[in-house]
Amino acid sequence: MNTIAIIDYGMGNLHSIAKALEHVAGRRVRVTANAGEILAAERVVFPGQGAARDCMHEIRAAGLVDVIREAVQTKPFLGICMGLQVLLDYSEEGDGVDCLGLVPGQVRYFGAGIDPAAGRLKIPQMGWNQVEQVHPHPLWDGIDDQTRFYFVHSYYVDPDDTTLVAGVTDYGRRYASVLARDNVFAVQFHPEKSQHPGLRLLANFTQWDGTVPPQQSQE
Repeated sequence: MNTIAIIDYGMGNLHSIAKALEHVAGRRVRVTANAGEILAAERVVFPGQGAARDCMHEIRAAGLVDVIREAVQTKPFLGICMGLQVLLDYSEEGDGVDCLGLVPGQVRYFGAGIDPAAGRLKIPQMGWNQVEQVHPHPLWDGIDDQTRFYFVHSYYVDPDDTTLVAGVTDYGRRYASVLARDNVFAVQFHPEKSQHPGLRLLANFTQWDGTVPPQQSQE
């Protein structure tokens, strides 16, 4: 059975992502904070919005740190927005906070070092922006390069290993908006708010077995 668990740690619009996944998967999706249910699912979605410090506090309070670590190692895993950022080592947000440390790198503020040629940019970035597909991936199937997705964020990920970058976006700087490693695919944008392209990406995830093209293997 193609079971999908959405990790519920008290942050993020879980109803929207659940409804979007139910729509494309044709079956009920489990929104849960139960470790057993998360680890029993065939696929796991890690959503989130808000501040990194609050996110990490809620994850720890719910006893989900080790659960997330195991899910990242064992099954198709989709991170969304804050569910991407807290996979890294450290975020500058809120005077700095240690994150999960599953992907080496830092989360940085858009307002620092913006290219003056870009003019005045509103922070947070809120709205539609293009994603350039850096390399092929099963979750890009049926989605054109430079497709626009919906973003809401003031910080961006800066991974140490640039080979993990599967998508980039321009907003005053060229930054990583998608990371992919083995069975993990994590996006800065909100696929559940991105109309047809977002639904296509979610549909691809519901069919993905966690394998990647040989040239993208990180082994």
